[in-house]
Amino acid sequence: MSSATVTANWKHTVLYLTLIISLLYSIETLISHKLHINHNQIRLKRSPNLPLRFRDDGTFKILQVADMHFGMGSITRCRDVTDAEYGYCSDLNTTRFLQRMIEAEKPDLIAFTGDNIFGSSTTDAAESLLQAIGPAIEYGIPWAAILGNHDQESTMNRAELMTFLSLMDFSVSQINPPLEDDSERGAFRSIDGFGNYRLRVHGAPGSVLSNSTVFDLFFLDSGDRETVQGRRTYGWIKDSQLSWLQDTCKQGLNQNMGNVPSNPGPALAFFHIPIPEVRDLWYTPFIGQFQEGVACSIVQSGVLNTFLSLGNVKAAFIGHDHVNDFCGNLKGVWFCYGGGFGYHAYGRRNWHRRARLIEAKLGKGRDTWTGVQRIKTWKRLDDGDLSKIDEQVLWETSSYSLLK
Repeated sequence: MSSATVTANWKHTVLYLTLIISLLYSIETLISHKLHINHNQIRLKRSPNLPLRFRDDGTFKILQVADMHFGMGSITRCRDVTDAEYGYCSDLNTTRFLQRMIEAEKPDLIAFTGDNIFGSSTTDAAESLLQAIGPAIEYGIPWAAILGNHDQESTMNRAELMTFLSLMDFSVSQINPPLEDDSERGAFRSIDGFGNYRLRVHGAPGSVLSNSTVFDLFFLDSGDRETVQGRRTYGWIKDSQLSWLQDTCKQGLNQNMGNVPSNPGPALAFFHIPIPEVRDLWYTPFIGQFQEGVACSIVQSGVLNTFLSLGNVKAAFIGHDHVNDFCGNLKGVWFCYGGGFGYHAYGRRNWHRRARLIEAKLGKGRDTWTGVQRIKTWKRLDDGDLSKIDEQVLWETSSYSLLK
């Protein structure tokens, strides 16, 4: 090979290298912000102070928010409000109601019991959830969420929704229960649905039960819609979920809570779609308003019988039927509707949106707080005074409930 040829090849190589370096430099300077992580914008999830526990005054208060049906904020209009209200009413009315409730009641936990967003009214499920849950995050309140039958109708499926909810600030939501044996880190128990989990509430600070679970909260995924023998129906709580609930309660019996093992602390359940037996409450004394048919699955799932066999589940809190807000007792277990909270959800004209409160109170020993002595509930209306209605005792250690 002649020296002229070698020189020509060397020049071509230099030119190619120069071109490649120029291209790399252009990429670096023009789109590096899209390729590189800006470490100043990374932050960890803000978590609440855990474990959940009773206050110094021996109380633990839960705000139930049922059926927000949040859409896209100020551009999403209200439903079933008066003509005078319609012109200015939007999702922001739901936001203001949640802010008012937090400021007035100062809950220890907020339970969002499904249809948190109305999937068909939003083009971005994540953004809608951030806006809907926003006040809980703004005030730094621990909160837990489950899914309804409309949440997944936008840009996220149910697994993605529960994952996102569990990662949001101050959330204590869980995707599903973890494997008990820890054989695979981060693995979940094989169970139907997404959003089945247990929250434990410890005793008051400084009390003999401050490091023990005295109050259990169970969250269950009641699904959305399914087809059974060719018939379209609402979802229901499956056998695998009830088996997990039974196993979890049995484990609680074996834990040293400072009480007699055969007498576990009370528990509450939260899920979205009511069970078929709730229809029977029409024929019983109930507290509140029963204004629409109970929309539920055609499948008898065994939820009530499971609660009865466990003995510690004193009440279940549901949503789905927005203009029902009553509590009724089925064989010793209370089933209470939250009442429609959100302004983009259907309701009734001149019937205020509303929220339910649940408060557990510890017993007082000689010199310390003891286990849970009483559980009561009431509702507040989104009117000028946040009117308090239908206060009642659901359970107390004497097994005597009364209307106050």
